[in-house]
Amino acid sequence: MRNWRKGFAVTHIKLSFWGLLALLSLLWLAADPAVFEASSVFALRGFMMQYSGVLAIGCMSVAMVLALRPRWPEKWLGGLDKMYRLHKWLGISALIFAVVHWLWSEAPKWAIGLGLLSRPERGERGALVNPIEQFLSGLRSPAEGLGEWAFYLTVLLIAVALIPLIPYRLFFKTHKILAFTYLVLVFHTVVLTSFGYWTTPLGIGLALLLLAGTFAAVVVLFRRVAAGRQVAGTIVDIEHFPGVRALASRIRLAPGWPGHQPGQFAFVTSDRQEGAHPYTIASAWDPANPEITFIIKALGDHTSRLAENLRIGQEVKIEGPYGCFTFDDNAARQVWIGGGIGITPFVSRMKALAHAKKHSPGAPRQIIDLFHTTTDLDETALARLGADAVDADVRLHVLIDARHGKLTGARIREEMPDWREASFWFCGPVGFGDALRADFAAHGFDTRTRFHQELFSMR
Repeated sequence: MRNWRKGFAVTHIKLSFWGLLALLSLLWLAADPAVFEASSVFALRGFMMQYSGVLAIGCMSVAMVLALRPRWPEKWLGGLDKMYRLHKWLGISALIFAVVHWLWSEAPKWAIGLGLLSRPERGERGALVNPIEQFLSGLRSPAEGLGEWAFYLTVLLIAVALIPLIPYRLFFKTHKILAFTYLVLVFHTVVLTSFGYWTTPLGIGLALLLLAGTFAAVVVLFRRVAAGRQVAGTIVDIEHFPGVRALASRIRLAPGWPGHQPGQFAFVTSDRQEGAHPYTIASAWDPANPEITFIIKALGDHTSRLAENLRIGQEVKIEGPYGCFTFDDNAARQVWIGGGIGITPFVSRMKALAHAKKHSPGAPRQIIDLFHTTTDLDETALARLGADAVDADVRLHVLIDARHGKLTGARIREEMPDWREASFWFCGPVGFGDALRADFAAHGFDTRTRFHQELFSMR
C-alpha cells in the first residue's frame, strides 16, 4: 500500500487539484443554473463574476490550509514536497481566476467607454426583506473597495513567490502578508457572494472552506505554523567541503524529536529574520544519541552565507520530520540516483543500512546501486561517500560530468542489465529527474509505481 501511495503521488495531486475545481463548478452550476439563460454580456457578467470568484477563493482557501503543513494529507499526496507542488498550483490558479474575476468586472466598463457596448438599463431593485441580506448589502461598497486593493496586493505577492530570482528572505517576509490579504478577500466574498448561494450545497461548502482558510490565516499571522513539531537544537560540529561548496552541520537535539526515517527532511531556523529553510536529513536516527546532520550546499543567498554565519554552540530550531521519500518498497533491487546535493537522502539511508547490518548481520538485504552524478568535485566528500557505500553494501557509481559525461537512462541500463526488476529512487534537479522518468517510460518501465522522485522545491 505504501508503494502504491508513493507511485501515484503525482496522480493524487492532479486528482486533488482538478477534483476541487470540478466540485466547485458543479456545485455552482447546481446553485445558479440560470447562467444558461443569460441573453446579454451584462447578464453573463454577473454569473461569471460569481463563478470566477468562487473558484479563486476556493483555491486560495485550500492553499492557505496547506500552508500549515498538515500531517493528515501528507501520505496520500506522497509527502510535503508534493503538497507544496499542489499549494503552488492552487496559488497560481487563484491568481488566474482572480484576474478573470477582475476582468469581468472592469472590461465591460472599458467597452462602454470605447463605445463598443451600450450601458444597460437598470431595473428597479426589489426591497430586501431578510435582515442579514440587508446588513450585507450595506457593506457592499467597502467590500468592493477593499477587495480590489487586496487583489492588487495578492497579484504582487504571488509574483514575488513565483519569481526565483527574488531572494528567499524577501519571499519569506512578504509571503505571510498573503494571510492578511486572504482575510480581506474572505470579507469581500461573504459580502458579495450571491445571497441565495448560502442556503445551497455550494454555500455550505464555501462556508467550510472560508472557515478553514480563516483559521489557517490566523495561525500564519501569529507565526504558529507547526509549532507543536518544533524542537530546539545546538550545533555541535561543522565540516566544510569547499570543492562542492557544501557544509555538514551536526546538531544535538533537545527532547521532543519523534525520530525520522532516512530520506525525510526538516525545516531549520538559524536566523529568525531569514525564517525556516528545508533541508534533507543526512543521518540515521539513534534515540540513544539524539543528533541530526544536514548537508547544505551554497545554492542561494542564504545558503551561501551559512559558512560564515553558523558557529558551534549556536542555537537553532528544527521542525519535522516531513516527506515520504523513505525507500520502503518490496523490490529486491533498488537503483538510487542522486544529482548534486540530491545525494543527501541516500547518505542517510546508507547510514541506516550500515547500522542495521551491524546489529542484524544475517538479515536479508536489498541489492542497491547508487549513481551519483555531480559537476563539482571534493575528494574528502567522495571518500566519505565511498566509505558509507562500503559499510552499507551499496554499489557506488560516481560520475563527474567533466570526466564521464552526463548520466542518461541508456547508461544506467548498460550498467544494470536487470534494471527492469528494480525500483528507482531519484533526488536531484527536477528537469533531470523528469528526463530520466520519460526515458524509462519510453522503454516500457512502469514509472508510475516504481520511479520515486523527490520534488524538493518549496517555491
